Amino acid sequence: MFVYAAAFFFVIFCLSVLYDPRRFGNAVLLGITVVLLAIYAIAKTEDSPAMLEAIVIGACVLLLLGSFTLAFFLIANGVKMLRKEGRRLGNLLSLLTGLATLGFIALLGAAVLGKSDIVVRLAGAAIPVVGYVSFLFLCFLGYAFLYGRLPVRRNVDFVVVLGSGLVGGSRVPRLLANRLDRGRAVYEAQAARGNPPVLLTSGGQGPDEDLPEADAMARYLVERGFPEERVQRENRSRTTDENLRFSKSIMEELKPDYRCVVVTNNFHVFRAAITARKAGVRGQVVGAPTAAYFWPSATIREFIAVFLRHKAVNLGITLVLGLLGVSADL
Repeated sequence: MFVYAAAFFFVIFCLSVLYDPRRFGNAVLLGITVVLLAIYAIAKTEDSPAMLEAIVIGACVLLLLGSFTLAFFLIANGVKMLRKEGRRLGNLLSLLTGLATLGFIALLGAAVLGKSDIVVRLAGAAIPVVGYVSFLFLCFLGYAFLYGRLPVRRNVDFVVVLGSGLVGGSRVPRLLANRLDRGRAVYEAQAARGNPPVLLTSGGQGPDEDLPEADAMARYLVERGFPEERVQRENRSRTTDENLRFSKSIMEELKPDYRCVVVTNNFHVFRAAITARKAGVRGQVVGAPTAAYFWPSATIREFIAVFLRHKAVNLGITLVLGLLGVSADL
C-alpha cells in the first residue's frame, strides 16, 4: 500500500517539476514520497518484532543525539556569525534556533519525568507543531539542494545578477562578487555556444550607499575585462521581488520572448526561484558560493521567508495542530 502511494506521489512530483521546477509544492511532494517510503520500509519489518524494536530504538537514539549535535552546532555557528557579521536579527537565527532546539528537548524531558499537567499539555502542543515545521524545513532543504544543481541547458538572452548591498557605500563585497563571478561564468558558457547574452546587474541605491548597486556591480565587471557593451543596469530595486519585476520589464522591452538565468547566492536560489515564478520571470535561478559559516543562518532566514509567503495556510495548520496536541489525551 505505502509503496504504491509513494510511487504515485513520486510521479506527481516528476510531472510537477517538468511543468515548473520553481514551485514549493515540488518540495512537499518529494518529502511526502520519502516519508511514505520510510513507512513502507518500517512496515516490512512487522514480521520481525525484534528488528522493528531495534529500528525504533535506533531511530530515537539517533534523533536525540542528532538534535543535541545540531543544537550545539547552531549555537556555535550563531556565536561565529555575531563575531563576523555583527548583531543583527538575521545573524541571530542559527543561535536562536539552537537554543530553541535545546528548549524543546528540555520540555520533552520535563513532560516525561515530571507530573505537571501544564507541562504535558505544552509538550503535546509543541510536538506536532515542531514536527510540521521540521518536515517543511527538510522538504525545503532537500529540494533546494536538488534545484540548485539543475544545469543551464537552454540558450538564454539575459543573465540577471541580483544585488546584495555594498561595503563602505561603494565597494562590492565578497558575497556579491561571488554572484558577479558566477554570472560572468554563465555568460561565457553561453557566449561559447555562439549566443552571448546581455548581463543585467540589478540593485538600487540604499540609504547608506553612494551609488546604485547596479552601477557598482557593472563597474566591478568592466574593471575585470568584461565587455561594457554587454552590460545593462536595473538601478531602482530594493528587494528581491523588485529586482525581478524591474529586470523583467527591461528584458521584455529589449526582447519580448526572452529567456534568462538569474544569479544569486546558493542559499537564496530556491526562494529567488519561487519569487521569479510569482513575478512571471521566464528563467532559471542558479547559485554562487557562500562562506560556510554564513550558510546556516541564511538558510534558516530563507525558509522563514518561504514559510511566511504562505502564512495563512502554514500558521493555520500550526494553530490546529497545537490545539489538537493540547486537547489530546497524553
